[in-house]
Amino acid sequence: MKLIFLDTEGTGVDTKTDRLCQVCYKVDGQIRTEYFKPPVPISIKAMSITHITNKMVEDKPPFIGSQMHEELGKLLAEGVLVAHNCAYDAAILENDGLSAPNKICTYKVAQFMDPDGKIPEYNLQYLRYFLGLEIEGNAHDAEGDVLVLEGVFNRLFAKVREGVASDDAAIQKMIEITNTPTLYKKINFGKHIGKRIDAVAVEDRGYLEWLLKQKLENPDGEDDWIFTLKYYLADKGK
Repeated sequence: MKLIFLDTEGTGVDTKTDRLCQVCYKVDGQIRTEYFKPPVPISIKAMSITHITNKMVEDKPPFIGSQMHEELGKLLAEGVLVAHNCAYDAAILENDGLSAPNKICTYKVAQFMDPDGKIPEYNLQYLRYFLGLEIEGNAHDAEGDVLVLEGVFNRLFAKVREGVASDDAAIQKMIEITNTPTLYKKINFGKHIGKRIDAVAVEDRGYLEWLLKQKLENPDGEDDWIFTLKYYLADKGK
């Protein structure tokens, strides 16, 4: 199956209501990048990150009905979507009628391949420099992110490939990891930032119970945290 290295820039981070305004993908060594006029305004917060403004896309065509929409739909139906924090990109694409049956999330694979938690952060640009990747590309630009994404993927693929029989088996293993809930080991926010979750479960169990309640009240995109908190609150982390 073809690998489709993809990144989207959207009007915001709400996967239920926000839409894409830029999409870039790389297949068979060829990169395609286009801007589109979304059906909802780009938020100020999104502009501050991507530097894509409503004025920049006001004369662009809508994504639905475009040639790229048709071509990307065919590619995703037959290939494997590779993205960092794949859940967001897949959800944004679904808002415009595209689905990706096969997905690899380099964020989740990076976590899985770091069982001892030696990597402090797993965001794309952190991994870029942590892994020493020599890649030209601007952060938070879809094309720049795709180039870094491919570099991170190649490094992770090589590591996964060491433990399986073939390239196809390595791809399937990465798909399996993506489809399996991630068990977080450390907290990267709040009053216990940097602490191991198993330790927090002993010293401040009430905090984890409160955090789980918050996640259950707003579960969109929180599957991994809900899985993790239930795991440690059930004392399985001991």
